[in-house]
Amino acid sequence: MSEILAQIQRLATQHAADTVALRRHLHAHPELSFEETNTAAFVTRELEKLGLQPRPIANTGVVALIEGLPGGPTIALRADMDALPILEANDVPYKSTNPGVMHACGHDVHTASLLGAARILNELKGEFKGNIKLMFQPGEERLPGGASLMIKEGVLENPAVSRVLGQHVFPHLPRARWACAQAATWPAPTSCT
Repeated sequence: MSEILAQIQRLATQHAADTVALRRHLHAHPELSFEETNTAAFVTRELEKLGLQPRPIANTGVVALIEGLPGGPTIALRADMDALPILEANDVPYKSTNPGVMHACGHDVHTASLLGAARILNELKGEFKGNIKLMFQPGEERLPGGASLMIKEGVLENPAVSRVLGQHVFPHLPRARWACAQAATWPAPTSCT
């Protein structure tokens, strides 16, 4: 297992600048819940560049499958894509171009991170058994949420999903503390204080 982790870390470093560029594009073009039409099109294009076959789900959601070697489970990775009705006051080159709409909750990071993970896992699909289902969820900020609509449309089937992993960003958490929190599944650092 340590060999594949080393490959993941190498590829993550190799593709880091591209993933940051994806995040900045998404941040500059936020869309509200269930209005993520351009975001879904962007995600679809990026997945197609990887040779994947994404499909729409729940109107503005996207799902795609990375098929690894036969004989393993299907694990789903999920990211939300919608922004909030907030006027961005930041002065950065990738500031929101949609007045009154901003990625203030990190969904631009979630989406870019999942696109980055898709790139890495697609490159390594000959190294692991099972499938990775990529779920880009619309409408996380509104009820009924996009997750319930995606489930109703069968996102957890064909192939059936064994586990779903989501993510959230917490940029102020020191890396060592994060690693300690993950020690049950990842190698822990030498010190967790």
